[in-house]
Amino acid sequence: MSRIKLLLYVIEDIRSLADSLQAVATALGQSGSEDTTTPAQAPETPPAPAPAAPPSKAITLEEVRAVLAERSHDGYTDQVRGLLQKYGAEKLSGVDPTNYAALLKDAEVLGHAT
Repeated sequence: MSRIKLLLYVIEDIRSLADSLQAVATALGQSGSEDTTTPAQAPETPPAPAPAAPPSKAITLEEVRAVLAERSHDGYTDQVRGLLQKYGAEKLSGVDPTNYAALLKDAEVLGHAT
């Protein structure tokens, strides 16, 4: 793997971490602003619903490629080919980007199935 590709993977991981930290900070900020009244003084209105989870970020071709390459390196080359065929392609570049999340989920369980 070239140094540039490795740096790109690291940058993507850092961006993902930053997104996760922002979501945690937002959730903590919202929970930190709650009323601290005692139960006898509590308002009669029900609490607000929990904040919705942040929208999932789009999975990139590079992320899927990295996982598939790792699984292939681990000895699951035939299963990786089978997954590509399951999503209607002979190569990863032929997989519809809307299927990346499902393909990634399937690839991550290779070798962990019982």
